Amino acid sequence: MSNEALSNLLTESRTFPPSEDFTANANEKAESYLRADSDREAFWAEQAERLSWDTKWSRVVDWSGAPFAKWFVGGKLNVAYNCVDRHVEAGHGEQVAIHWVGEPGDT
Repeated sequence: MSNEALSNLLTESRTFPPSEDFTANANEKAESYLRADSDREAFWAEQAERLSWDTKWSRVVDWSGAPFAKWFVGGKLNVAYNCVDRHVEAGHGEQVAIHWVGEPGDT
């Protein structure tokens, strides 16, 4: 294969917009991008409030060690609690969280 042919294969400019149904049922809408763009730290602080924190952060993002960022400085999460326990406490303990089907029909 020639370099020109390979270069042509590596160029992709098509776009594939989501269906209206998919967009209507998305967790986030276009407004979220606008909010995030206008005030990134406030947007991410709002998103972080959706989690249960053992210790709440003191700062959303710290760029003092750029190019490395520290997010939610001082905050501590219990990931297992956020993944399972809070949903059980909210009354979803009897619902199936993961339904695995393997081969040949193992569940």
